[in-house]
Amino acid sequence: MSPAPAARARPTAAFFDLDKTIIARSSAFAFSKEFQAGGLISRGTVLRSAYTQFLYVIGGADHDQMEKMRQFMSQLVTGWDVATVREIIADTLLNIIEPMVYSEAVRLIAEHHEAGRDVIIVSTSGAEMVEPIGQMLGADHVIATRLEVDEGKYTGTIRFYAYAENKAKAITDLARKRGYDLERSYAYSDSATDVPMLAAVGHAYAVNPDKELRKVARERGWPVLTFEKPVALRREVGMPPAKPTITAVGLSAALAVIGAAWWRTHRKNAA
Repeated sequence: MSPAPAARARPTAAFFDLDKTIIARSSAFAFSKEFQAGGLISRGTVLRSAYTQFLYVIGGADHDQMEKMRQFMSQLVTGWDVATVREIIADTLLNIIEPMVYSEAVRLIAEHHEAGRDVIIVSTSGAEMVEPIGQMLGADHVIATRLEVDEGKYTGTIRFYAYAENKAKAITDLARKRGYDLERSYAYSDSATDVPMLAAVGHAYAVNPDKELRKVARERGWPVLTFEKPVALRREVGMPPAKPTITAVGLSAALAVIGAAWWRTHRKNAA
């Protein structure tokens, strides 16, 4: 009697947060000047968004702040033409993002692919921006915030907000669909808001962690990685030269303004 065939191992994956994990700063904030160039915000708002980004980096945003930002985002994008947004992003994305990719992250993505794992980018930013970045990086799938569309325009309703516990749920749903063994899978993030995402896999890593995530990583024994070498993406993966000009702004630039608008409103209410 011949022996029974060995059970085939389930596939595994590596899940990467985007901002300050793969990209060296906020991908949304990177678009703020282009948002101004497109005539959608004023110079003052750009400056306020810079200040808000500074506050976010040094202190982080708590759940209530992120919820207020989410609500403002839904109001801001209402009526925007989807085809125009996608075209603008396609024309401008590489010029904005390509100098800011961590070399360490690009190499780690390649290593996971060489090991036979799928690579998934998980980001709170809009899918309209995250999907092209995922293609640039060779990701197999992206999990991102998705907005409702009706007759080619954004309605202002957020169909899925890829934040905190929602990221973890999306990961488990995708694992169920694709058969991933999460206990043998990997996840990387810089933010304490992604603790649920990191806890969903068997191999969690804190990358350039904020203060709270560093504390959690220490308590749970998660390794801490330091990424510190932003490089040109085209040099790392052999991409062709990008277009030399920037014409306007993409949808995810809205996220750069969310913080600015929240800060302005919060300051006014506090006065």
